[in-house]
Amino acid sequence: MTEPLSENTADVIVVGAGPAGSTTAYHLAKAGLDVLLLEKTAFPREKVCGDGLTPRAVKQLVAMGIDISEEAGWLRNKGLRIIGGGVRLQLDWPDLASFPDYGLVRKRDDFDDQLARQAQKAGARLFERCNVGAPVIDDRTGRITGVHAKLGEEKREVTFHAPLVVAADGNSTRLSLAMGLHRREDRPMGVAVRTYFESPRHEDDYLESWLELWDRRGPGEDRLLPGYGWIFGMGDGTSNVGLGVLNTSDSFKELDWREVLKAWCASMPEDWGYTPDNMTGPIRGAALPMAFNRQPHYTKGLLLVGDAGGLVNPFNGEGIAYAMESGQIAADVIVQAHARSTPARRELALQHYPRVLKDTYGGYYTLGRAFVKLIGNPKVMQIATQRGLTHPLLMKFTLKLLANLTDPTGGDAMDRIINGLSKVAPKA
Repeated sequence: MTEPLSENTADVIVVGAGPAGSTTAYHLAKAGLDVLLLEKTAFPREKVCGDGLTPRAVKQLVAMGIDISEEAGWLRNKGLRIIGGGVRLQLDWPDLASFPDYGLVRKRDDFDDQLARQAQKAGARLFERCNVGAPVIDDRTGRITGVHAKLGEEKREVTFHAPLVVAADGNSTRLSLAMGLHRREDRPMGVAVRTYFESPRHEDDYLESWLELWDRRGPGEDRLLPGYGWIFGMGDGTSNVGLGVLNTSDSFKELDWREVLKAWCASMPEDWGYTPDNMTGPIRGAALPMAFNRQPHYTKGLLLVGDAGGLVNPFNGEGIAYAMESGQIAADVIVQAHARSTPARRELALQHYPRVLKDTYGGYYTLGRAFVKLIGNPKVMQIATQRGLTHPLLMKFTLKLLANLTDPTGGDAMDRIINGLSKVAPKA
């Protein structure tokens, strides 16, 4: 490992110790770089999430050496149960060479803590209660060379220095905004709201997704809303119940989604226990920045990973897998750049990062943006639910498409179709 010049100086600064930041810091530290990982809160801490991890995320956990055994508190699942149009369909995760055949469930407060500690074990220097403010900018080059922060409960002012900074500070990403990177309004945005209930349904071998999200409040005709509901058994006596909604409909801004969640829960069977009396915490909400909604992903010494770069999958609202994958990709690029002999050659390597992201996800996310526009129409969503769910083979294809689970080479016909479509779609 590179010896730190001082406590406040490193090879790389990573701002934010969520899945994206901790994964980035872990892989950088494993490669021998000196890394500062700056987290504004203290662990364990709450984050809004469905807590369900697909095989894509499981693969990343394995790559980080996380103990994902049931003895270590992880709950495994076999696949996805889809409910809609009067049909109930259980689909196992696909059997692939590239990904495991199971998913996991873990609460986010504990999940993020484990990833941050794993980065620490690899050699990253973690500062908790470190609230990062303005970037340090080199007046001559315009490059970011560090960050100003307030540290600890006493909010002591401190400045950290590094030639490269990774923005892993989530959807709001104040660091990116300070560097002039604003959100693209032409990209879809979602909202997730969720809560926990004590419930007999806490043990479930499948993640459950409800494709029809009805607003049945008040008099008049029921409304089909753009989005989906979920129920994930946590294995600890509670269920995570929530909904994800897209900004592609007229109802996105006008509705109180917490109230919609309450109404949806009230429509569930009474013996499931999704009642206010059984709620173990408040209803919380968070934004889902999708399909590269902030670009470029590298500029002037700053790399964007995870939600900061809008890496959420527009097909299904999944963010953790892509946060971790983008962290690993960014770390690989930084490690290679660090080994170059001149600033110009290092910059050439760093400029490659946005291209790698677009090659990896660009075409697939373009397909996802088209999908989002389609299901934003309630009539299209209703027809797709009622007709599609009665065809198990079509739904198996849909699961692979929505969860982005294919073998890149040597896969079956479904894999080849999905990979082919992603390859020919524009990588915007």
